Amino acid sequence: MSIFCVPAFSQQFTEGFDPAQDKTEAAAAIQAWLGIVDNGQYSESWDNAAFYLKSTTGKKAFEKSIEALRTPLGKVVSREIKSNTYARNLSGFPDGAYVIIQYDTEFKNKKTSVETVTTMREEDGAWRVCAYTVN
Repeated sequence: MSIFCVPAFSQQFTEGFDPAQDKTEAAAAIQAWLGIVDNGQYSESWDNAAFYLKSTTGKKAFEKSIEALRTPLGKVVSREIKSNTYARNLSGFPDGAYVIIQYDTEFKNKKTSVETVTTMREEDGAWRVCAYTVN
């Protein structure tokens, strides 16, 4: 089940950027954002999301969607990084710097799932979430 379409990777890019540092910074931003979501603070998670997500998904619609997605799953029991990918171009998104982290996540009511969180570096240099899914 997903709230947002997760774009396919269209091109990996490393020239002129520091993907290792970007991955580290984006992972910290994702952990902070997931903490907000895990606490059921869906309005705040939208407030802390990327401008791109906000411009494509209204706050109330986002809150309803993420609540409908996460509430039936119950609390997070465990979450481990499955993959951490750096990309410059993602299908359906503007060109930019992206980090996509997939987690093997166990929820109280769903033992096996994959959370995918996509972040983008915004103009101010901060990494913010632009897409989230649970499958």
